[in-house]
Amino acid sequence: MARKNASAKRKAAAKPAPKAIKISAASKQRSKGEVLGTIAEAVGISRKEVAGVFDTMGKMIAADLSRSGPGVFAVPGMMKVIAKRLPATKERKGINPFTKEPTVFKAKPARTVVKVRPLKGLKAMVK
Repeated sequence: MARKNASAKRKAAAKPAPKAIKISAASKQRSKGEVLGTIAEAVGISRKEVAGVFDTMGKMIAADLSRSGPGVFAVPGMMKVIAKRLPATKERKGINPFTKEPTVFKAKPARTVVKVRPLKGLKAMVK
């Protein structure tokens, strides 16, 4: 009968939980390095891993907002990113609302407009 390896019974040592840090408001817009560093320190992972998360999230957004994707990407509890495809418009005559003079509005090509909508969680944070 084969003996079981004693080391197989031992579980991997769990990482100590990161200590809770207080994140204060910045006096000016945070740089990319500051954002990555703060998240890495708060969660207890390396900056490289945090950068990898953001890179992967960017790729997910690009895939979901592409023509083959659904056109919507939600960051849970924070925001919803929407890609709206607008058709081309023809040149048309109209009246300038300020001067009340007849004018010609130029044609516009088809385009994709990206909008970001805040969700309930983000709205609650800002109050």
